[in-house]
Amino acid sequence: MSRTRSSVASSFGDKVFDFCNYIFMIFLIVVTLYPFINMLALSLNDANDSIRGGIYLWPRVWTLRNYEYVFSETNVYFATFISAARTIIGTLVSVFCTAMLAYAVSRPEYKLRKFVSIVFIFTMYFSGGLIPEYLLIKNLDLLNTFWVYIVPGIIGVFNMIVIRSFIDGLPEGILESARIDGAGDFTVFIRIVLPLIVPALATVSLFVAVYQWNSWFDVFLYNSSRADLSTLQYELVKILASTNTSHLSPADQYADAMGGRTRTVTPTSIRATMTIVASLPIIMVYPFLQRYFVKGLVIGGVKG
Repeated sequence: MSRTRSSVASSFGDKVFDFCNYIFMIFLIVVTLYPFINMLALSLNDANDSIRGGIYLWPRVWTLRNYEYVFSETNVYFATFISAARTIIGTLVSVFCTAMLAYAVSRPEYKLRKFVSIVFIFTMYFSGGLIPEYLLIKNLDLLNTFWVYIVPGIIGVFNMIVIRSFIDGLPEGILESARIDGAGDFTVFIRIVLPLIVPALATVSLFVAVYQWNSWFDVFLYNSSRADLSTLQYELVKILASTNTSHLSPADQYADAMGGRTRTVTPTSIRATMTIVASLPIIMVYPFLQRYFVKGLVIGGVKG
């Protein structure tokens, strides 16, 4: 009888916990998604109508004029290509080089692995500063070049720690059997290690891709004089700066190139549109990496 009551109480407690957990998760989802949905609604709503307020989850007057204004900037399309190029190339190069470093410092036969790890971790807490970094980039002849987006971010210390933690959990017997068969370190790394650490690589790839896609300050510092090397984020920052002046305050009209009609935009509508344009590519990529991303974070965190 007491066991029956205990099981009933336990079942009731589990149901209460599940109910509270569902409510909390729904609340968390709403809090997380609402800002993005609100920005999307504002970007698709008529700018003059948005001034009245009351736009929350759904546009009241549908329009694509805000997107027409943003993409009417002649350099936006080429800047999008540069952003995509730096994201793809920068991610591939950084992940591969970081994985090689992680494999090297994970090997127990490497006598200096602790010293090298400490040196790299030291750089996470102490930076040389903006001016020394600029002088270094200048001395390396990277100013006004595309490679200034790639070379400084080749190695990520946090990403190296994540990958190294994953490699430390691999069965040593697999690596030793490959060496017995005559495989060198590079062959072991390419053919054995890389296929086994795909979750960690996917996690790090998402970190690097988001950083590369969202970066604009390095464009401002190193390539502001090269319009052909401008990125989408930098172009959107310039548009945002222009909307914060009298250029678009409180409402601005621009001519439709096709029909000569006037279109009205506001700083709020442009900011919302820019947010969607900048966020959508990464949001579209994330679902394809989500499975590996979650697994890589969990395993890397437990082993770290």
